[in-house]
Amino acid sequence: MSTPSTTLTLDHVVDTDRYPLADPDAPAARTVIDRARRDLRTLGCTVLTDFLRPPQRDALREECADLAPRAHFATETVNVYNIATDTPLPEGHPGRRTFLRGNAFVPRDRIPADALISRLHTDPDFQRFLAACFGLPRLHPLADPLAGLVLNVVEPGMEHPWHFDTNEFTVSMLTQEAAEGGDFEYCPGIRSADDERFDDVRAVLDGDGGHLVRRLPLRPGDLQLFRGRYALHRVSPVRGARARHSAIFAYSERPGVIGSLARTRQLFGRVLPAHEAAARRAVRGDTLLD
Repeated sequence: MSTPSTTLTLDHVVDTDRYPLADPDAPAARTVIDRARRDLRTLGCTVLTDFLRPPQRDALREECADLAPRAHFATETVNVYNIATDTPLPEGHPGRRTFLRGNAFVPRDRIPADALISRLHTDPDFQRFLAACFGLPRLHPLADPLAGLVLNVVEPGMEHPWHFDTNEFTVSMLTQEAAEGGDFEYCPGIRSADDERFDDVRAVLDGDGGHLVRRLPLRPGDLQLFRGRYALHRVSPVRGARARHSAIFAYSERPGVIGSLARTRQLFGRVLPAHEAAARRAVRGDTLLD
C-alpha cells in the first residue's frame, strides 16, 4: 500500500540526489539547470526525467485519478488561438480552422491543499529551482484561483487539439499514461512575441508542416518545462481503456496574473470575482492574436 503523500517530505517524493531543489548551486543542480536553459533556449522545452522517486509514482497516479471526476467536462469547438470561432479573419487564416476540444480540467479550488501536486506547486525550493531552470530571478505562482494549478484529463476518444498557451511558462507532470495515443507534440518557437508566422501554423494544421513538429516521449514522474506561449502544441487523441492525466503547474514572471473571463469560462464553465476584478485592470503583455 502506498504511503500517504501528506506524511512524506519532498526529499522522499522528489529524487533530490539528481535534482537538489534546496541547493541550486550544487554540482548536480548546476548540470540540470544548465541543460534545462540550453534546451529551453533551443527547443522551447526540457524534461527532467524521473523527477519523482519510483515508489511515489503509484501514489501520485492514485491521488490524481481520484481527483479526475472533479474535472469540468465540456466538448466544444475551438481554434488554435482559443478566440471566438466567429472572429472575422481573412480567408485561409489558421484561426478559421476549428477542432473539437474534449479534454477537461480539474481546477485549483477542487484540488486539496495537501495533495502532492499542491504541495509541489507551492514549495519555495521547487519554485526557486524552476526559476533557475528558466533563467529567471523568480517565478510567481499564477494567482488565478482556478487555473493556477490544474489536472488535465483526456478521456479515451478525446484529445487536446493544437493550441497556444496564454502564459509563457508551463510546468507539467504526466501522472497517468493513456493506454494508447495521448502523445505530446509541439512546434518549438513557431511564433514569437512580434511575429505570428501564420503560414507555418497553417502548414502544421494542414499536415504539411511535419518538419516543424516534435514528438516528446513522457513517462509518469517526469517533469516537463515548456515555453507554450510561442509553441503550437497538442495532446494527440487518446485511445484504449485508460485516460491520460497530467498536472499543470502555472507560473508567471509577474505576480498577480489571472486569466481572462472568456478563457476561464471556456476551460472551467465559470468565473469567480477575482477574474472579474482582474478583467477591469487587465494589461496585455504582447500584441499576439490571443
